[in-house]
Amino acid sequence: MPHRLAVGALLVASLLAGCSSAATPPASRPGATSSATIQPEPATSVPGDPAVRYVFPVPGCHVWYGHSHPYYPATDIFTKPGCRFVAPVDGTVDEVNRVDRWDPASDRGADRGGLSVSIVGIDGVRYYGSHLQSIVPGIANGGHVRAGQPLGSIGNSGDARTTPSHVHFGLSWPTPPGIWWIRRGLLYAWRYLDAWRAGRNLSPAPAVQAAHSAAGSDAPPCRVRC
Repeated sequence: MPHRLAVGALLVASLLAGCSSAATPPASRPGATSSATIQPEPATSVPGDPAVRYVFPVPGCHVWYGHSHPYYPATDIFTKPGCRFVAPVDGTVDEVNRVDRWDPASDRGADRGGLSVSIVGIDGVRYYGSHLQSIVPGIANGGHVRAGQPLGSIGNSGDARTTPSHVHFGLSWPTPPGIWWIRRGLLYAWRYLDAWRAGRNLSPAPAVQAAHSAAGSDAPPCRVRC
């Protein structure tokens, strides 16, 4: 547990920054992960919790993602426009933004994600996808979703409008609405994405819980690119 909390503290220290997508796909950088068209195998159950099942959030499309992200921990999953972004786990819709309000002149942190959806999984983790091209009709706050259910299509809305299309994928603990600097990401998601692609249920819940404990608050203040 002390090691886990130390890792969480390092992650929290790096989360208090702003969202900005890489200008080039991470496949061109060291540590990148590339994949052919993904057709994930059915995921197995988490030992001790058969109710939890994880799926890769961008099925059926060629994707690439790296092991790093500018400013704070998250993972950008690059793919062609229009590919599906699906719920990675059963859960409840947390926040939905169907309007792209980002203006480069003001560059408000709350608007950088453009069109976005977040859900709180039955594992207690919040999953966030932004820079979407569209959001599926009927996806609304408080609605229940199942693992693999489409949430939207991938694009480059928000501050990603000049970058290749991708979904910004963030993992965090749940907060009240509007705490966007927590929602945007606390953990690098690539290790979980790798597992889900392979049909393995690697849960981010323990790492998110450790980061939450290390933060000492539900909503530590945003300090960089806010």
